[in-house]
Amino acid sequence: MNIALIFAGGTGKRYSEAAIPKQFLELHGKAIIVHAILPFQNHREIDGICVVCKSEWIAHFNALKDKYNLTKVKWVIEGGNTSQISVYRGLCSIRDSHHEDGGIIVLIHDGVRPLINQDIISRNIAGVRNYGNAITVSKVAETIVKVDKKMKVFDAVERNSCYHAKAPQGFFLKDIIALHERANQDGITAIDSASMMLHYGKTLHAIPGSSENIKITTPVDFFLYKAIYEARESSQIFGVGYES
Repeated sequence: MNIALIFAGGTGKRYSEAAIPKQFLELHGKAIIVHAILPFQNHREIDGICVVCKSEWIAHFNALKDKYNLTKVKWVIEGGNTSQISVYRGLCSIRDSHHEDGGIIVLIHDGVRPLINQDIISRNIAGVRNYGNAITVSKVAETIVKVDKKMKVFDAVERNSCYHAKAPQGFFLKDIIALHERANQDGITAIDSASMMLHYGKTLHAIPGSSENIKITTPVDFFLYKAIYEARESSQIFGVGYES
């Protein structure tokens, strides 16, 4: 069984203090979170979807779920104050519904990362089956430097070995929930599940993906997303090849 866990608990503070949560911003009349869920909804290997959401936005999300016939969404639960807590709550809901995990694969994904496709989902599932986990990445295009607290550059990293860690990130349910529980006991806060895995010395398997698989964090990200989305739409209308 393969389940997508979409966490959408953010409040949009880095986007705008006055904005609605960015996952509920619309492009062409459809919320970003719906764009993010549809590739999982339409994927033949995805059996269920769990959405973790701020409590005050659950009713709004449920209305979207009904409007767009997101039939694979089996769980809509309240998130926590951090993405780590939100993901853990989602994992627990999935576990509590399947007392025998039977090798359940969970793909953890951002509700504000809408530009994924069927291929990257398939390769993540295959990566977990073959290697035990799968972390979507994209190649770094520019030089990476390290700076100290005084903003003095003290090292330049060879970029051929540098990649951005993105999502989805895939794991066996039993493995990732055990690590979350260990981190909770140890008081460890990680940026994401991949970082948590690395903290505990686990080997990760990278799945190369597109640089277009952006996370919408700022207004610039939204306008970039809009441009990419519309370019894809135009390529389909006019029959122009477009690599995603």
